[in-house]
Amino acid sequence: MPEEVFRPRRMTRALFGLCLAALLFAVLLGVSVGAVSIPVTTVAHLLLARLSPLPATPNYPETFTTILFDIRLPRVALMGLTGAALAAAGATYQGLFRNPLADPYLVGVASGAGLGATIILSFGFPAAGLGLMAVPAGAFLGGAGTVGLVVIMSRVGRTTPVTTLLLAGVAAGSFVTAITTFWMLRSPDGLRRAFSWLLGGYAGGGWQPVWIVLPYLIAGLIVLQLNARALNVLQLDEEQAKQLGLNVERLKLVLVGAATLMTAAAVSFGGLIGFVGLVVPHSLRMLGGPDYRRLIPLSALGGAAFLILADLIARTALAPQELPVGVITALAGAPFFIFILRRLKRSVF
Repeated sequence: MPEEVFRPRRMTRALFGLCLAALLFAVLLGVSVGAVSIPVTTVAHLLLARLSPLPATPNYPETFTTILFDIRLPRVALMGLTGAALAAAGATYQGLFRNPLADPYLVGVASGAGLGATIILSFGFPAAGLGLMAVPAGAFLGGAGTVGLVVIMSRVGRTTPVTTLLLAGVAAGSFVTAITTFWMLRSPDGLRRAFSWLLGGYAGGGWQPVWIVLPYLIAGLIVLQLNARALNVLQLDEEQAKQLGLNVERLKLVLVGAATLMTAAAVSFGGLIGFVGLVVPHSLRMLGGPDYRRLIPLSALGGAAFLILADLIARTALAPQELPVGVITALAGAPFFIFILRRLKRSVF
């Protein structure tokens, strides 16, 4: 990849600052706005009071504390982690496959997670004695298991060609989707719950989902960032990358594994949420250049802010009815994506 296409460091720092500001704004808005509005100053006081006792206690209802720390903060945190995982994984898949249409679901994560969740939902939440954790567990196992089979099927000798991996993912995804549809038709009692999960959204659960997803996100981002320079080299060509001493096969397996685990952990609680891993990395690539050492962390910040705002719209647009957040990301993401491509009218790779 020619070095001159990378953006200056000053622009990159400004873009990082912009993404951090957008994330902070999204978090404050997400915890303040809702059926019960909490002023930003009250939110700040409550947060500071948790860190250190404050001398004066302002006059606000005690319910604000419960709403903030038990309902809204866990929801905002989970949506932020989910958006960060999807966007960082999307940037990785687009670079790995060198395909602008690649997203975190391309290798079968979505289809496998959907099948796992649908099977659990058809038996009810108390399946396997896990309670509310049964659905995320089924989705995670389904998504990770499907990707594992895709990698095995796409192996040609000791290599894993990107084209074969892509085709195997599409084929496996279509097959698993067909099984999911059949299962939903055969289990009408779980049809509505499964359909709602497939559209994406927050299912509750307090802080427990956040602590479960967080280690996967941190580990995945560390692995992706450590291999970001190698991913830059891979943009040249696989043969040239090998000549430069890069272990291409190992790199592909590491990147697919890290991005898939992040995605599977995120969607296991949030459902299947589209366009985050497609629109956010593209937009930031256009603004900040294709250097994956910067693009991956930028995508994580931007994806977190994007999904928090989308979730805010989902729960307030038709209040008291709540929309699936996947509907909002599709309605916002598709036109925005088309607008950017038509406005810039230049290659983004």
